[in-house]
Amino acid sequence: MKKRVIVIGWDCAAPELVFDAFKDDMPNTQRLMSEGIYGELKSTIPPITVPAWMCMMTSRDPGEIGIYGFRNRKDNTYDAMSISNSLAVKVPTLWELLGQVQKRSVVLGVPLTYPAKPFPGWMVTSFLTPGDLNTHITQSNLQCTFPPRLTREIMQNAPEYMIDIPNYRTDDREVLEKDLIKMTRERFKLARYLVERKAWDFFMMVEMGSDRLHHAFWRYWDIEHFKYEPNSKFSDTMRNYYRLLDEELGSILALVDKNTTVLVVSDHGAKRMDGGICVNEWLQQNGYLTLKHKPLKITKCKPEMIDWENTKAWGEGGYYGRIFINLAGREPHGIVRAEDYESVQNELKEQLEAIVDESGENINTRVFKPKEVYRECNNIPPDLIVYFGDLYWRSVGSVGYNSIYTYENDTGPDDCNHAEMGMFILRNGEHIRGSIPTKSIYDIAPTILKEFGMNIPNEMQGEPI
Repeated sequence: MKKRVIVIGWDCAAPELVFDAFKDDMPNTQRLMSEGIYGELKSTIPPITVPAWMCMMTSRDPGEIGIYGFRNRKDNTYDAMSISNSLAVKVPTLWELLGQVQKRSVVLGVPLTYPAKPFPGWMVTSFLTPGDLNTHITQSNLQCTFPPRLTREIMQNAPEYMIDIPNYRTDDREVLEKDLIKMTRERFKLARYLVERKAWDFFMMVEMGSDRLHHAFWRYWDIEHFKYEPNSKFSDTMRNYYRLLDEELGSILALVDKNTTVLVVSDHGAKRMDGGICVNEWLQQNGYLTLKHKPLKITKCKPEMIDWENTKAWGEGGYYGRIFINLAGREPHGIVRAEDYESVQNELKEQLEAIVDESGENINTRVFKPKEVYRECNNIPPDLIVYFGDLYWRSVGSVGYNSIYTYENDTGPDDCNHAEMGMFILRNGEHIRGSIPTKSIYDIAPTILKEFGMNIPNEMQGEPI
């Protein structure tokens, strides 16, 4: 019998929600768990949608891929940051490897697939597809599908399909809640069409709604969140959304037989956000960064604001922090000598890990050196990767706070941060059942190759589950 594998991705889905808090609201998920194995899935360093999904689909780490987040340095100048896309991925993806042995794939909404590259199968690109998200997929943007004629099929069979929510960082939670439900229903509507109408061996989809949900509604569910709102009309929004995910999962499972291997996975988890550490304010206070003028208000830290001749390091904001050292011979106005690089790096790491909160308690910041956590460091990695407060605090890049602490996000409303542990459920008809120890995001691609009886390339980091 012809082997098929289907992967349902829930971006940011947290194991403690799927396996515990909302389990009684997710009967299809529970049944899948009872018929297979499940557990936590350790994400990439850092646990960020880009590059995590592509690392999952290649079993290669961010350093090997050369993508360290949504935005990456294009060169060693101070202002050359660009959003990554599929053209930056130089290692073979799972669907490309399968295509080499004449297996056809459907790839729907997997981050870092725009622009769609030719391969044996069908693709609809992800939320990183450029364009006006207030308009639906049209024939004018052919790079969001492969083959291009798939766009016409979407227009005919899922005309309300949404690549992403136009503005998920909004204070209008009512509109956002409706958009979340609509986007997810439309994504699975298209998924069902593709499952039924295409002759596939491998099917992979990613739903981004779970990520948008957590960032917007976590405070209404988590009683430990400092902005928790009891008796809010959004108190059940997260639980209801997970019910929706489960319902839509059931609709897909109804279309495949028991011989089809099923994987439900997330790229990382989620946790409450306790606040933000203003990384460039911290660097100023500790003598690493000098601005030409003190800003009169909170403002984005731009290269032209920095006195580079008196700056050793600067930082970038996000769910994790990135520190770049102003290295002589590398940056245009670098002042840190090559022989001092490692000592400055170690000094920064030690001081960052000593950061305390406003009551004087250490927040347990973790700092990583890329060369120690990646097998290679391609393109331009940060000099340090920082998990402020073990990811309970985000990194805030703006300046003008006059404090290293903030409790408002400088990029819009946000209730949660990413957590290292995602989740997986695997049903492949084998006799083993139940919870198993933590696996790695790098194990997913080798697991799928093994299901197809294929050799696992030596370059892959993971092992079959």
